Amino acid sequence: MRSPVLARALRRAAFPRRSAPQSRQHGAVLAAAVVIALVAVGLTATRLLASPARPAPPGRAALPARPASYLGVYENGAPASYQPVTAFGQAAGRAPNLAGYFSGWAQPFAAGFARQASAHGAAVLVQIDPTYASVAAIAAGSYDGYLRSFAASVAAFGRPVVIGFGHEMNATWYPWGYHHVPPGTFVAAWRHIVTLFRDQGAGNVTWLWTINASLGSTGPIADWWPGAGYVTWVGVDGYYYRPRDTFASVFAPTLGQVRALTGKPVLLSETAVGPAADQPAKIGNLFAGMRQSGALGLVWFDNSQHNGIYHQDWRLEGRPAAVAAFRAGVTRQLAPASRARLTGAGHG
Repeated sequence: MRSPVLARALRRAAFPRRSAPQSRQHGAVLAAAVVIALVAVGLTATRLLASPARPAPPGRAALPARPASYLGVYENGAPASYQPVTAFGQAAGRAPNLAGYFSGWAQPFAAGFARQASAHGAAVLVQIDPTYASVAAIAAGSYDGYLRSFAASVAAFGRPVVIGFGHEMNATWYPWGYHHVPPGTFVAAWRHIVTLFRDQGAGNVTWLWTINASLGSTGPIADWWPGAGYVTWVGVDGYYYRPRDTFASVFAPTLGQVRALTGKPVLLSETAVGPAADQPAKIGNLFAGMRQSGALGLVWFDNSQHNGIYHQDWRLEGRPAAVAAFRAGVTRQLAPASRARLTGAGHG
């Protein structure tokens, strides 16, 4: 669950602040646009949901789906700088092979960051955040100019790129999620994006369909499933908030639901153990559960948050016991590092 503070900072980087009257006027215009888009998306969704997935173009840079082979990180400061990712690798005892960042709507692909990641033996993981977009309008093709530009940049980069869209859509805290956007509209938008990227020749994309670990407030994950032809990996986001939290309570129920839905590889796509959860003791449990479940690996949310039990300071740096536990988890539970992991056979 990404911090609202971090989300606001990302949005401000791409969109200037509006005054209150302007914001209300903008809201009225946006509401009218959404009504129009919803009419259009009805036709679009019907067409997409009835059509088989467009075959992916030949994969020019595939990521292998080997269990326990990925260590990723989200760092404050990315994608403007790669230095925080490097610093995390020094603390973790291994350089990450997935470097993540959140991309605000209308922001271009961070090709420079992706090149730096590749130079360090990592693939970039991009979560596209549609806060300032209408999901219905995305499905209807209203933003295709932006998406084609993004896809063309990804295709030109040529190296592996992991892309997610509208992560944690089964939860309520984002405007594209549960109780805000109908699942069928989200599915239509997801399929539209994947199809557009494939039409642009972006065969180097690993499509990461990212859900939040099930809570009492989340919806049934099957409602948002776009179909196996539109997904490469499944991402599951989940955190250890309290001492009682374990892999069995945080991730296992959701992984069971995923396995009933699809056999696609699973990545623990955003996770951390907080200080309030007994960080040094529970990091080992997280790594052991990752390996035993057959997951591809984990992506650590290495950010400082101070908004209560659900937004703790998740960083390893400056905590010797947590660093030692994390290094032990990397050594004992992750497969040996290999730069060859970034090449392989084609995929979709």
